[in-house]
Amino acid sequence: MCVAVPMKVIEVSEFSCVAEIDGVQKSASTMALDDVKPGDYIMVHAGLAIAKLAPEAAEETLRLMREIIDAEDDAK
Repeated sequence: MCVAVPMKVIEVSEFSCVAEIDGVQKSASTMALDDVKPGDYIMVHAGLAIAKLAPEAAEETLRLMREIIDAEDDAK
């Protein structure tokens, strides 16, 4: 299964950006998106920014992902 992760853009160059989630920074290609700027939330899959999303949607998605991870940890 493949999963894209919401990340907040902190730095942008011509065709890439640095985005962050929970203190982890990753580089992602922005060639598939227009007008990416610092502060935007993007969905990152395999090093590629595939969509921009509203901050509320990003936070809700991250909340749900963390809830799933916590439930899996509790089941161990």
